[in-house]
Amino acid sequence: MRTIILSIVIIMLSFYQSAQAQQADILSIRQQRIVAIAATTAQGDLENLKTSLARGLDNGMTVNEIKEVLVHAYAYCGFPRSLRALQTFMEVLDERKAQGITDAVGREASPVADEQDKYTRGAELLEKLSGAPADAPKTGYAAFAPIIEQYLKEHLFCDIFERDLLTWQERELATVSILTAMGEGVEPMLKSHSAICLRQGITEGQLRQMTTLVNGLDDDDPFARGTLMPDNPNFTGKAWLQGYVTPQDGFGCTVSNVTFAPGCRNSWHSHKGGQLLLCTSGKGYYQEKGKPIQLLLPGDVVKIAPDVIHWHGAAPDSEFTHIAIGTQLDKGGVTWLEPVTDDEYNSYKENNNR
Repeated sequence: MRTIILSIVIIMLSFYQSAQAQQADILSIRQQRIVAIAATTAQGDLENLKTSLARGLDNGMTVNEIKEVLVHAYAYCGFPRSLRALQTFMEVLDERKAQGITDAVGREASPVADEQDKYTRGAELLEKLSGAPADAPKTGYAAFAPIIEQYLKEHLFCDIFERDLLTWQERELATVSILTAMGEGVEPMLKSHSAICLRQGITEGQLRQMTTLVNGLDDDDPFARGTLMPDNPNFTGKAWLQGYVTPQDGFGCTVSNVTFAPGCRNSWHSHKGGQLLLCTSGKGYYQEKGKPIQLLLPGDVVKIAPDVIHWHGAAPDSEFTHIAIGTQLDKGGVTWLEPVTDDEYNSYKENNNR
């Protein structure tokens, strides 16, 4: 239902898109993290929120930037959801501190020098944001309950939107993510804020990607993400590992769940007994020595023969998770070689295998 609603909104608002025609049609990693944090806050899905918060920190968002998303959310999904999200964030930070992870706090919001009254400032900001004239006659809810219109101008569009820890575009992306996560009953607001997103430079394709991300948060991953791997010379970037079957279990194989952060990959290596990769989520790369990079998507299975030199990891714009099965351990283990260079990693071309 949420996908249908937003698709209709996008069609109705497509004329806004011409000014942004040359913008990339995919959300950045930072934007994806804002979407996930905002949507799980709105849903009250605290377990998935924990994951979203940790990923936001791992991908470079500061503590204050994430707090700003959570505070912003209260204006659209209420104080209870926002406060519970803030409490959850405190837990995440405590857990990471106990693991020895130091997260960047980041700067505070800049002071506002404008001395006009809040209503005027909020009205002017909303005009810039939406394009609607600030002096337009009050209609609808604004005429029916003038006090709510005053609160919107003075508090939401002045007190909150003037804070520069997030851009207007990021605030609107968070807002549409929240409204999409809330589902039925907020269609007029979803329509108006989708229009503002397009006006602020978000593309139709990015809005569709946002919807896919929000809807995908409902899916339960049956395999644990595991723990962040310490610095490892055989990995470029961050990766998480959860082991399930070890050599000591006596099955002659190993089974692990591996999640690569965007851009992360392992070094060139080979397995004496071969390896199987079962791709479960995200978008990844696989390459054998002397061959082009292959794109990996959920459902793909990679059968790696013994002693074949190869590497695998995430695409630049997506996390990637696979189940790795080490086979025929009696023949030997892994032989690690040199890291994959940036030139090698960036050599992927879409017509390679898809």
